[in-house]
Amino acid sequence: PMAYENIIYETEGNVAVIRFNRPKALNAVNLDVVKDMQKALDEVEADPSIRVLILTGEGGKAFVAGADISLMVNLSPLQLRDFSVALHDLGFRMEALPIPVIACVNGFALGGGTEIAMACDFIYASEDSKFGQPEINLGIIPGAGGTQRLPRLVGKGMAKELCMTGAIISAQEAKEIGLVNKVFPADKLWEETLKTAKIMASKGRFSLMAAKRCIDRGFNLELRAACGLETDQFALCMASPDGREGMSAFLEKRKPEFKGGLS
Repeated sequence: PMAYENIIYETEGNVAVIRFNRPKALNAVNLDVVKDMQKALDEVEADPSIRVLILTGEGGKAFVAGADISLMVNLSPLQLRDFSVALHDLGFRMEALPIPVIACVNGFALGGGTEIAMACDFIYASEDSKFGQPEINLGIIPGAGGTQRLPRLVGKGMAKELCMTGAIISAQEAKEIGLVNKVFPADKLWEETLKTAKIMASKGRFSLMAAKRCIDRGFNLELRAACGLETDQFALCMASPDGREGMSAFLEKRKPEFKGGLS
């Protein structure tokens, strides 16, 4: 893998890991981080052996503490708009990846940190991690999807409360409102995240992509149209070798050997 200034990119078997690596700034996100992320996602997409991506933070204190305010304060409104667009593009890029993306939140995930985590497929968090959209305390609003992904995950009322009070919530509370899937002790978080990543990495590549695509794209469609999307992806799974292999293995009472090929 390439060497990056602001992130660490590594692979562990079929699992790729991107670690935000600006620990002195609590991994705050600036444009350079976004550019590094996009390049790392190019690497992920170019490697067909990678089945799952995990995002996490270096330094033990933060996943991503937020966007870099020291950078933002000097930008014009139009430059800020470009920064916002770059962050949104990154979120959509992660949603468009054909593989699952897990946010492994180990510490502060505030503002842009919560927003990047929400653009992943789901979030695992350590007991000591913190979430929130504190932008309102700076006289602004979230600019990387916070006002849009949050209500889709936790409902309008809860999203309004968080965005309008700037409250910072614990991992446990984040789990209770449906923002976080699971919470683990800090020393167990990584192994538990990796365990789930490896379970998903053992599945058929096309079926993982189909499940992700159906849930993401169908979510805002009218139900009948969304179910039509599912029907097509369901049938297409059987066009992949993994679909045939999975059913044959079941009938032959053996473990499937998914190759991950598309033809």
